Amino acid sequence: MQLEPLDTHLWHATHAFKANGLPITTRMTVVRLPGRKLLIHSPIPMPPGSALLRQVQDLGSVAFIVAPNKMHHLFLAPCAQAFPGAVVYGPQGLAQKRRDLAATLRALPAGDLPEWLPELEHFAFEGIPAGNESVWFHRPSATLIVTDLLQWMAGDLPWPTRAYATLTGVRGKLAVPLTVRALVRDRAAAARSAERLLRWPFTRVVVAHNCVIDTDAHAQVARALAVF
Repeated sequence: MQLEPLDTHLWHATHAFKANGLPITTRMTVVRLPGRKLLIHSPIPMPPGSALLRQVQDLGSVAFIVAPNKMHHLFLAPCAQAFPGAVVYGPQGLAQKRRDLAATLRALPAGDLPEWLPELEHFAFEGIPAGNESVWFHRPSATLIVTDLLQWMAGDLPWPTRAYATLTGVRGKLAVPLTVRALVRDRAAAARSAERLLRWPFTRVVVAHNCVIDTDAHAQVARALAVF
């Protein structure tokens, strides 16, 4: 694992592991804010002494660590231990799910923090309470950052993962997977959030599973979110 640049102040790295026996990859995104403050979005393992940890440390000082939804928290605790000075944020409901983190975990604010603006904006995508996912826009690089809401599992994958991606509709294109669509409880709220997301002028999309999309990104997201 190593960091790869996406833009001047934006990097990513992927981690392969098994979720409920299914081989998948997930993606961590690192944003550098003014003052060389770093925000880590959806952390992955960074063992002590690892090249990945050193790369992150070389970029600046980790000030914020974010679990972007109630599913992407597996590596939150070791990341917080590696960067004890960072403020750790998670969605509403995560503290109840991860009581071991409750003492240090802060609820992600509904509005943007001054320390993030104007470079980084976010809001909670409504209507899917099981995930309570936040979506993010890095304005300097015109990059949309999402986690599970949108997926595209492309490339050479193990056959169980290919089958899973095909069944959930995310093998051949960017889409809201059927597993997420099944969790929608308020379609009108989800549609409002989709409309709000599409107001951001992004030209790149970074998803956790598993693509970075640089071509026709806004139109592809609009087509995917039309399910709402």
